[in-house]
Amino acid sequence: MADTELRQRKAKDNDGKANESAKVRTRTSEDDNLGSIRLDILRVLTFLFVASCGLSYVISSGESFFWGMHNKPYYLKPEWWKAKFGGPIYLTPDELSQYNGYEEGKPLYLAVNGTIFDVSNGLHMYGVGGSYHFFAGRDASRAYVSGCFEEDLTPDMRGLEEMYLPIDDPETDSKWTTAEMKELKEQELAEASERVYNGLKHWVDFFTNSPKYQMVGYVKREEGWLEKLPTPVLCKSAQQKRKKRVPRDQQ
Repeated sequence: MADTELRQRKAKDNDGKANESAKVRTRTSEDDNLGSIRLDILRVLTFLFVASCGLSYVISSGESFFWGMHNKPYYLKPEWWKAKFGGPIYLTPDELSQYNGYEEGKPLYLAVNGTIFDVSNGLHMYGVGGSYHFFAGRDASRAYVSGCFEEDLTPDMRGLEEMYLPIDDPETDSKWTTAEMKELKEQELAEASERVYNGLKHWVDFFTNSPKYQMVGYVKREEGWLEKLPTPVLCKSAQQKRKKRVPRDQQ
């Protein structure tokens, strides 16, 4: 009887030790798994941090590892996404003038023929101190065609076709009859107007199709604004490029 009890007691002790050992192994396994998960999370976070730093460095052209760049690409700007999915913005000339690069944090805008483009990616050209900064914050359509960057910073294109018209010369013009001269001048005016149109369209297409610049909206003007302005005078340099009409016998 005593031997039977002793054997039962030993069996119970062995079972208890086995259970305790199993519990220890389970806790150890759980600790190992938890440590492995923590290590994996740390590895992922480290990879994401390094990748973020590298991407920031590439996008900023070496300016920052931590997305602290001054001139962010358009796809990192809320204004671009707003224009992309919220429709175009509409700015008055006064509102547009606030996007000329002087106020930090605002994008850099210019307008051509009433269409506003974000040219922040051309900061070295259109930003403060840039060679074309005078285009920023305004619609200077006339200057794009005339090349007069001081006198023609205006959207008013009236009379600009004159730069492509020949200079009247009584001696040369006397070779045509009055009717022929009238018809000739109408043809010359039509061709000059087309050259102005194509010259302006070239710049609209340039900014529209450029991968660097984004169209964001349009200039909002009051009705009849153009008639309230005096007609611009052809700038001096454009005037000097005009030539006399080619003699009839040389056409």
